Amino acid sequence: MPEYTRENTLRIAKRFHNRKRTYLLVNPLQAKHIPVSPTRALAMMNALGDRLAGRYPDTRLVIGFAETATAIGAAVAGRISPDCVYLHTTREDFPAAEGWIEFQEEHSHAVEQKLSGDALERWLPATDTVILVDDEISTGKTLRNMVSELKKRYPLLGEKRIVAASLLNRVSPENEALLEEAGIHSEYLVKLPQEDYTALVEALEIHEAEAVTPRPWSLHQGDTVLPALADPRLGLTAEEWQHSCAALADTFLARAGEACPPNSRTLVLGTEECMYPALVLGQALERLGEGRQVFCHATTRSPIGICGAEGYPIVSGRKLPSFYQKDRTTYLYDLADYDCIVVVSDTPEPGTGALSALLSAFPANPARKVFYLQGGQHVWYL
Repeated sequence: MPEYTRENTLRIAKRFHNRKRTYLLVNPLQAKHIPVSPTRALAMMNALGDRLAGRYPDTRLVIGFAETATAIGAAVAGRISPDCVYLHTTREDFPAAEGWIEFQEEHSHAVEQKLSGDALERWLPATDTVILVDDEISTGKTLRNMVSELKKRYPLLGEKRIVAASLLNRVSPENEALLEEAGIHSEYLVKLPQEDYTALVEALEIHEAEAVTPRPWSLHQGDTVLPALADPRLGLTAEEWQHSCAALADTFLARAGEACPPNSRTLVLGTEECMYPALVLGQALERLGEGRQVFCHATTRSPIGICGAEGYPIVSGRKLPSFYQKDRTTYLYDLADYDCIVVVSDTPEPGTGALSALLSAFPANPARKVFYLQGGQHVWYL
């Protein structure tokens, strides 16, 4: 198994116009901001899952944090047990449900999040341990506040072991003690040293990603209808979620896999919170071998500064309309040229306007094949 260290899991970027926190910890293996092999990304997430499965094998409820940790949480739940329930927070207005619990992630660009209280109440009695999964934990303040509020609303949570798990952890000893005092135990894949990340990015000259001017595209809806994706926002077992993602991948590749031929470069791109289905499809494509190079990452709401300094992780980026809400701005970073692009989204929004803008962000390539799995179900192609 690969060894995960600060050197291979951490790059420091500068947030664009965020006064709450000027830096961003970028994990180059996470398949969020930087394109990476889906197999390598899932191997890292599974490594965290295996660690947690060994220490908390009876866990039956895992909660991932949107948008960056939706895939990590899914991988963790899958490594613990097929019947472990996976649930993730969301910033979206779907699916329609009652009992949403709203909270704020104070340092984030998009601070509002919500969790399905109905799902939490349903699944709490079936577990002795609840694992909360994020990509990185810096102070634990958001977690403490959230858990405190949840315990008031759901007293049964106070009887459970609560674990805060992350790929990266840089919580100070003082904040670690506050977490333990709140009944929250920390687990992680990589422990980061205490560093002044603000100072590391302070002198960097950055600029914002440029907005895309969409070019006209002749997009066609194909005959293929894929199995609809399940929705972990309301909770489902790890087995159900993995089966849903695998069924989507297998059906697509059986009917369109030849469009990503041997010795080609393919990007499988997720959209915001929809990351895990793209990784599963990307890994399935990568396993076909024959010289195929496959990369995964995702669009994001996070505005990150672009910089050409040596070692800086975000060297290009474009500003795009969201696949979920046309008047919402999202970003895509570190763009490259590909022979094939597959966009996987769980959006309920109709139309291909966001796709047209996205395609216009890439270098022109008339031979490129494009597929859009709209809502995780209908397939558009170029």
